[in-house]
Amino acid sequence: MLLEHLSFPQVERLPRDLPILIPFGSVEEHGPHLPLATDVYTIYRVAELASRSLPFLVAPPVYYGLCRSTSDHPGTVSLRGETLRALALDLLRGFRRQGFRFFVLASGHAGGTHMAFLLDAGETFLAEDPEVRVAVVSILDLLRECAADLVETPGDSHAGEWETALIQFFYPDLVGEPPEAEYPAFPRHLLVPEKRRFWPGGVWGDPRRASPEKGERLARRLAEGLKSVIKDLVEAGEGR
Repeated sequence: MLLEHLSFPQVERLPRDLPILIPFGSVEEHGPHLPLATDVYTIYRVAELASRSLPFLVAPPVYYGLCRSTSDHPGTVSLRGETLRALALDLLRGFRRQGFRFFVLASGHAGGTHMAFLLDAGETFLAEDPEVRVAVVSILDLLRECAADLVETPGDSHAGEWETALIQFFYPDLVGEPPEAEYPAFPRHLLVPEKRRFWPGGVWGDPRRASPEKGERLARRLAEGLKSVIKDLVEAGEGR
C-alpha cells in the first residue's frame, strides 16, 4: 500500500500497528546505462511488490543519500551524514506522532557510511521510545540473504549485473546499452581526492550478464526477503 496514494481520512482509519517502510536511495551515477535514481527505483518497486501480499505502508521515498566513492562523477549529489541522520529521525518522529510504532528504514543505496547514519538514526529513535520497533536493511543485505545464487558476477555491487537487471525489469525504457565489466581498484586504506581516476566508468561488476527475466526473479526474491524482515519486526514488537 503506497502512502502517497491515500487521503487523510483513509490514513486516519488505518490500524496503528501497521508497519511503515521508508525507502531511501541516492541521486548517484550508475554507469553510462542506468538512471541516477536507480537506488530509489529498485527499493521502492521491491517494497511495492512486497506490499501486495503483506499489509504494510510504503512511505514516499527519500531520493537523496550519502555517496562517497562516486562523488566526482557527474550527476551524483550527496547529503552530509548529519543531514541524512536528521532527516531519517524527523521522518520517524513524524510517523510516531501519527501513532505508528513499527518502522523499516530500507535503502536501495548500500554505501557503508550511508547505512551507518541510518543505523544511528534508528538507534537514537529506539532509545527515545521503547515502545517502537525499528529495522534497518539495505537492498544489498536482501540480495546476499535471499538471491545471491541468481547473480553470476563475483563482487558485483554497483550498476553491474543485478542492478541493471532490476532496472531492465522495472523501467526498461530507462536502460541504455550495458557497458563492459569494470572492477575499480582503490588504494588500500588511503583516502583519495580524485575518486573518478580510480573508477572512470562508474560500474562495479558486469552489466552484460543482466536480463529483464533475471530482474524479475531478483525482484520477487528481494520482495520475499523484505517481507521476512517486516514479519520479524512485528513479531519482536508483539513479544515485548
